[in-house]
Amino acid sequence: MKPGKEHFSAPLYLLFTLVSIGIFCLCVCTGSVQIPPKDTIRLIWDAVCAQIHGFISHTRPVLPSGTTASILLSVRIPRVLCTALTGASLSLAGAAMQGLLKNPLADGSTLGVSSGAALGAVCAIAFGITFPALPFAGTMVTAVIFAFLSLLIILGLSYKLDYSLSTNTIILIGVIFSMITSSLMSIVITFAADRVQHITFWTMGSLQGSGYPDALVLLFSLVFFGGAIFLHGRELNAFAVGEENARHIGVNVRRVRLIILIAVSGLIGVCVSIGGNIGFVGLVTPHMLRMLTGPNHRRLLPASLFGGACFLMLADLAARTMLSPRELNVGIVTSLTGAIVFILIFCHTRRGK
Repeated sequence: MKPGKEHFSAPLYLLFTLVSIGIFCLCVCTGSVQIPPKDTIRLIWDAVCAQIHGFISHTRPVLPSGTTASILLSVRIPRVLCTALTGASLSLAGAAMQGLLKNPLADGSTLGVSSGAALGAVCAIAFGITFPALPFAGTMVTAVIFAFLSLLIILGLSYKLDYSLSTNTIILIGVIFSMITSSLMSIVITFAADRVQHITFWTMGSLQGSGYPDALVLLFSLVFFGGAIFLHGRELNAFAVGEENARHIGVNVRRVRLIILIAVSGLIGVCVSIGGNIGFVGLVTPHMLRMLTGPNHRRLLPASLFGGACFLMLADLAARTMLSPRELNVGIVTSLTGAIVFILIFCHTRRGK
């Protein structure tokens, strides 16, 4: 590979950025109340100017008022921001897992990691689990811990049964683990009768009601955990040719594997704690984008970031508008889409073998 060719080119970055901005604007303008693009741009500009003026003058900013401004600034923009950041995080986690395990079907949903994170979050919601230093983040911390433990359990069992960590073994263990966690969640729900409706709605996956603080947490998580994955893009390329070969070229296999697993668990856990169990995002987008960018993770990881954001924003838009004025959970849309793609990928993999 020639120097400089393993990274995204500037035109490709620009194309992905413009497409993402376009989809973001479409999702902000479209909904039960249609807001013209001209009014959307004006209100956003006025809000940004008010924030800058308030920061400079050390006064409370006077934001645009009215029903349209309230819908746009208080509901749609924070929700679409959270949707984009969640999609980017889940897609990046899926691409990293697929590279680490050399498995095109690896994803938080298919491996059962999302189910484990969901179990942790449900336990925190049902029993009011908090942490003294972080009383507001009990659900999030518990989801991250459970996601990491779930990943270790699934890979550990798969390794015991099949040293080569074949696709069929990992998927089988993941399905069994998901069934176990679903049963445990049902048991937990029986002890939290007063919160059943909230837990049930949350487990289907939805970003309805998310706000700017949630977007800030997702952004911090993506920068911290996603940055760790990006820094090891070259090592993920080495894993593609086998762990032994990676060791021979100087890769600390154990350390890199642990860092990637922690980063993936962190991304999935934070996303699940805020948006619930939104499945198959990390399976669909990296697989599709791999056809465009190739297997090189120095190109695939940035593409997955943009692609996941665009995919989930469009899925959330479909969930909001398909049965308007009623609203579907975005997890339903992604699960239906992901299930179809999962079958196609699995059939293609079997034919290849």
